[in-house]
Amino acid sequence: MGKKRVIKKDEKELIAEREKIDKNVAKSQSFSGTARVLGRGKIYVNATYNNTIITLTDMVGNVLFWKSAGSIGFKGTKKGTSFAASQVAQAVVQTARQLRIQQVEIYLKGIGGGRDSALKTIANQGLEVEAIKDVTPVPHNGCRPKKPRRV
Repeated sequence: MGKKRVIKKDEKELIAEREKIDKNVAKSQSFSGTARVLGRGKIYVNATYNNTIITLTDMVGNVLFWKSAGSIGFKGTKKGTSFAASQVAQAVVQTARQLRIQQVEIYLKGIGGGRDSALKTIANQGLEVEAIKDVTPVPHNGCRPKKPRRV
């Protein structure tokens, strides 16, 4: 099969990638339909092994804003990391501040690596966390699982 080549990025490429991610996180959003002061909201964190998606809603459940690790600029396996999740959470908190949301309820779903780091980032950014709830679906002997993969 031949030798495998390991591609190593130099400092310039790493810095350019980092600046691109920071630019996407700092990108400001405009909200035309939501001119009212909300005060409270809900944050849904969906953390899978491959990605982390965070959604900001009002108390009724209408989606105000969402962000994922892929939309910020992470690619491939880096989307599932805890660092990517913290960057996504930081972008969502900035948007919550623009909407004047101070109190949030956090709903965690999934077992990915970004679950805890997203929660810590939201709490450390200054939002008042009213409740944290785990809504990960757990089967109660429902559907029959797939056969194990044979390699």
